[in-house]
Amino acid sequence: MKAKAGDAAPPLGPWQHAWRPLAAAVLGVLVWLVAAGQLPYGTSGPVLGWLLIGDPLVALVCLVLLIWRRRYPLTVTTAVVAVSTVSTLASGAVLLAIGSLAARRRPVQTVFLAVACVLTAPLTNGLYPQRGEPQPLWLTLAYPALIVGIVVAVGVAVGARREELRSLRDRAESAEREQAAREAETRTLERHRIAREMHDVLAHRVSLVAMQAGVLGHRTDLPADQVAVLARGIADGSHQALEELREVLGVLRANPDGPEPPQPSLDGVPALAADARALGLDVEVTTAVTGQPPDLLGRTVYRIVQEGLTNAGKHAPGARVRVAIEGAAGEDLRVTVRDTGASRSAGGTPASGFGLLGLAERVGLAGGTLEHHPVPGGGFELGARLPWPVRTGEGNA
Repeated sequence: MKAKAGDAAPPLGPWQHAWRPLAAAVLGVLVWLVAAGQLPYGTSGPVLGWLLIGDPLVALVCLVLLIWRRRYPLTVTTAVVAVSTVSTLASGAVLLAIGSLAARRRPVQTVFLAVACVLTAPLTNGLYPQRGEPQPLWLTLAYPALIVGIVVAVGVAVGARREELRSLRDRAESAEREQAAREAETRTLERHRIAREMHDVLAHRVSLVAMQAGVLGHRTDLPADQVAVLARGIADGSHQALEELREVLGVLRANPDGPEPPQPSLDGVPALAADARALGLDVEVTTAVTGQPPDLLGRTVYRIVQEGLTNAGKHAPGARVRVAIEGAAGEDLRVTVRDTGASRSAGGTPASGFGLLGLAERVGLAGGTLEHHPVPGGGFELGARLPWPVRTGEGNA
C-alpha cells in the first residue's frame, strides 16, 4: 500500500538514509551470532548450510525491501515480517520496518504487525537446534514483545515529533503567506490613496488651466485686458499645480517620523469658490456648521466641494452653483454641491473618470455615504453625509 500524503516523512540526506539500514544489519548480525553460538557441537548438513547461506540471503532481501519502506510502509512491513520468520539475521530489518510504520501514525496496522512479529518469534527461535534445555514459551514470547514494544514506542514518538515539526512548518508558511497578502493589500491601498491625493490635488488646478486655455482658443474677440487676465491665470494655475505636485511628491519622500505638511480643511472652501468664480461660474457658498469638525471631516468636505466645482466647471460652464455645508457634533455633516446646468457649450476639457470613484472611497473611509445624480430640469447634484461623532469635551459640559 502506498503512503498517504500525510504519511510522507521529511526528505533525508545520504547519511540519514544509510545509518538506519546499517544499524538494522548490525543488530541482525548480533542475533545471528548468538544463534550460531548456541548450535550444538558438530552441527552440519542443511541446518548449517541455511545458517551460512540461506539466512543471510533472506536478510539481504529484507534490507533491500527497506529501501521502499517510506513509500510503501504497510506493504514492505508485511513482507519483511513474513519473510523474517526464516531468518535470524533479518531481526534488525523487521524491527526497523515496524518502527518506520509506527512513525507514520498508523496504530491499527502497527499493532497488528507487531503482534504478528511477536507470535512468529517462536518459529524463528526454532530454526536452529540449541544446546541445553529449550526456553519456555512465555519467555520466548516475552523477550520479543519487550523489544517490539520499545521499537513501537520509539516509532510513535518519532512520528509525533515529525507531525509537530510539520505543523510548525505549515503554520510558519501560512503566516508568511498571510504576511505577504497583508503587504500586497497595504501596497494596493497605498497606491489607491496616492492616486486619490494626486487626483484631488491636481485635477482641480489643471482643470482650471485647461478651461482658461479653452476660452482663449474659442474666443477670438476678447479684449486685450481679458486675454492678459486669462494668460496670467494660466501661468498662475500652472505654477500652483507644480507647487502642489511638489508637495505630494514631498509627502511620498518625506521621513515618516517628521511633521506632516498642512492639509486642506473646511476653511479652504471659500478659496475654491473664488477660483471657480474666476472661470465664470456663479458660486454661492452657504455654511451652517456649529463647531470645528475633526481634521479628517474637514479635509473630506474640502475634497467634495473641490470635486463638485471641478465637475461643474468642466461640464456646466457658466452655471449657477450652490454649495451648502451644515451640521454639528453628534449629527451628520451634510455637504451638497448643485449646479443648474451649462449656460454655454462645454469645451473639450479632459476627464479622468476617476474623480467620483476616488471621492466615494474617501467618503467611505470617513464612514459616510456619497450620492450624485442629475437634477430634474437640468443640472447635477453631488452630496455626502458624514458622521460627526461627539468628542470628549464637546456637547454637554
